[in-house]
Amino acid sequence: METESSKSEIAKIIGVDPSTLYRELSRNTAKRGRTAGSYVATNAQRRADKRHKDKPKLLLLTEQLKARIAGLLCYEKWSPELISERLSIEGEACVSHETIYQWIWDAKKSNKKADAKYRKLYKHLKHGSRRQKRGNTKDKRGAIKNRIGIDQRPEVVKHRERIGDIEVDLMMGSNHKSALLVMTDRATLITMMEKLNGKEAEEVYEKMQKRLTNFSPSWVKTLTFDNGKEFAQHQKIGKLLKVKTYFTRPYTSQDKGTVENRIGVIRRFFPKKTDLRKVSDKRIKEVERLLNYRPIRKFNYNNPIEVLENKCFALMG
Repeated sequence: METESSKSEIAKIIGVDPSTLYRELSRNTAKRGRTAGSYVATNAQRRADKRHKDKPKLLLLTEQLKARIAGLLCYEKWSPELISERLSIEGEACVSHETIYQWIWDAKKSNKKADAKYRKLYKHLKHGSRRQKRGNTKDKRGAIKNRIGIDQRPEVVKHRERIGDIEVDLMMGSNHKSALLVMTDRATLITMMEKLNGKEAEEVYEKMQKRLTNFSPSWVKTLTFDNGKEFAQHQKIGKLLKVKTYFTRPYTSQDKGTVENRIGVIRRFFPKKTDLRKVSDKRIKEVERLLNYRPIRKFNYNNPIEVLENKCFALMG
């Protein structure tokens, strides 16, 4: 015949102090109804969950943190995920990216005076719109002499480990009357930007010559272009830098996905209808700096500058 255990014995069995058991029974024993005087575990758990939900929580999203997040979102164009992860890496208190998103959308719909300055933050979120093909739709194949296809590019380029394999593209301004020359290193995502007056091959060559000859002769290893006529002087720049030049397959943007990705981020600063002729060189350099100090998820939220420094340090070691 089973004997009923005392409360002290039960406390010993489940590994708690007897006082803890007595408090639990006192708090959750029914006072009325059919279960009056009894302790029902399911009812006790439901009450505990409600108490936890109603308990005042520590507010982490302070006004100071809101201002910090708003600055990174509006000025540096960081996503909520980048903000949350990077601030945590740097030892700053921050909330999760889900909390940041929720705050932004709540602020949009809020009528509170305190939320007024954050009401339009949602406009700085990336909505996933895809970049359309630039330029006209005419087939430009055959316009470039002595082009070498990407299928002949060295296998080492695919691994994205060495510095100096550069992808090159143009980002067009409004009405295709101006453009940005964008050059991105595949391994580090270090990106260089130069403003163009148009898309003439000679100007593209001059800008690349000006920018890429600033580095040591051995820094650039390969250059990869698309099939636009603006890159017709590829042999000239290749000879100058003593590197091989390669071309993507026609209409295959993933062949230069690295620079395409960076252009997608640049578009957050300069949307498609931006007249780049009205954008100062100073602003372009500022955006270039912001881009190269922007944390990257694939780099565990390190930025391209840090990745470059780490690679250079490893080579020196």
